[in-house]
Amino acid sequence: MNIGKRKAAARGTGANRGIIEGTIWKQLLLFFFPILFGAFFQQLYNTVDAVIVGRFVGTNELAAVGGSTGTLINLLFGFFIGLSSGATVIIAQFYGAGDETNVSRAVHTAVALAIVGGAVLTVIGQLLGKIALRWMQTPDEVIGFAEIYLRIFFLGMIPNLYYNICAAILRAVGDSRRPLYILIFTCLMNVVLDLLFVVVFRLSVTGVAVATVLSQLISAVLITVCLMRTKDCYRLDWKQVRFHKTLLIRIIQIGLPAGFQSVMYNLANIVIQSNVNLLGSSTMAAYTAYSKIDSVFWMLMNAFGVSVSTFSGQNFGAGRIDRVKKSMKICLAMAMGTTIGLSVLLHFVGEYVYMLFSGDEEVIRIGMQILHFLTPIYFTYVSIEVISGTVRAMGFVVVPMLMTCGGVCVLRLLWLFLVVPSNRTITMILFSYPLSWVVTTILFFLYYWYLNRSGKIRARGILNDGTI
Repeated sequence: MNIGKRKAAARGTGANRGIIEGTIWKQLLLFFFPILFGAFFQQLYNTVDAVIVGRFVGTNELAAVGGSTGTLINLLFGFFIGLSSGATVIIAQFYGAGDETNVSRAVHTAVALAIVGGAVLTVIGQLLGKIALRWMQTPDEVIGFAEIYLRIFFLGMIPNLYYNICAAILRAVGDSRRPLYILIFTCLMNVVLDLLFVVVFRLSVTGVAVATVLSQLISAVLITVCLMRTKDCYRLDWKQVRFHKTLLIRIIQIGLPAGFQSVMYNLANIVIQSNVNLLGSSTMAAYTAYSKIDSVFWMLMNAFGVSVSTFSGQNFGAGRIDRVKKSMKICLAMAMGTTIGLSVLLHFVGEYVYMLFSGDEEVIRIGMQILHFLTPIYFTYVSIEVISGTVRAMGFVVVPMLMTCGGVCVLRLLWLFLVVPSNRTITMILFSYPLSWVVTTILFFLYYWYLNRSGKIRARGILNDGTI
């Protein structure tokens, strides 16, 4: 990196200076907590839908707003979020390097990608939603409600994807607080609208879907105001929103493996959901409720992954490889401690949490069986999120994608197709999770050891023309 760019980085915001120069564990925590709370309120959108429908409507409707619909949404939405992660990486690197011109170009390319991607998702959701629900063997008593929820939810894909891309832009430059404030406000709006549409107007599944879309639209408007009012180089100017060819190619190069990985991951989850669907609506409802409880773990791990990715990306852009390596080790320790604490808590008090979702004793019994089986092995996933976040932030994306697809997706599918049919129980289906996590964790440790041993990390960096 040339001296001018390094000085430019040093003149950045306080958050940026802290990421590049401050005490690592303190900076990770300062960045982690706003992301965690943001992820919490993001997840609360669908969790509130499930709680209100489960308590005020019924079991079939609860299965409809989670289960198959949630898995399909994650499949399509996850691909574009993975694709856009390429923008997050290069924005963090350019910002760390003090390259204001390329930061601005990357921001406007990412916004264009969000709008186009949201439009594509809307069309796909409307055309293929019911077909996919049938393919997943969604029970007849659930599929009508699920189709209604999907059709309305996908109408909000543009503001949904747009908000998430803009929030990722802010986090990439070290601002994790404003996305949090917006999520808190819109999540509260979602709760109010859910209660209004479901409890007062008796709109059932339609009500929670409309409430979610309206809340996402509000969040998109608010984050637009944030980006348009900033004086920094990541300011949003609608006249400049377009695809910059070189940066778009680079975003796709970095993001496509992550998007493809997300697709493979969610395809495996669709097969899991299809197997769960064969066990009846009570098991579907229990698994839907579990998925909301389980989301606490995933949002924690995602927060650690985003934190270390942004931290590593900016330090990599600034040439601070030593801080990249230290931050990964510190983040691993923090994530592992958090996971063990959460696992113990959920293992012993999970039944009370299940009561929020359903008063059906059979649903609670099956749900606790799931919870007691999976919580003790959560720790086996930690390294996958933290190590992959670190290496992707430095531009290593293809091998992590292959390892995740092979270890998590292919292995999981093999288990489901070869072993489960002879003994289809909920625990046998869910054993695919720890099996895949353990194998993939070993692969990531070996890959990181190879990168260090071979010196490949030191050999990479941002060139003056913006390429990597």
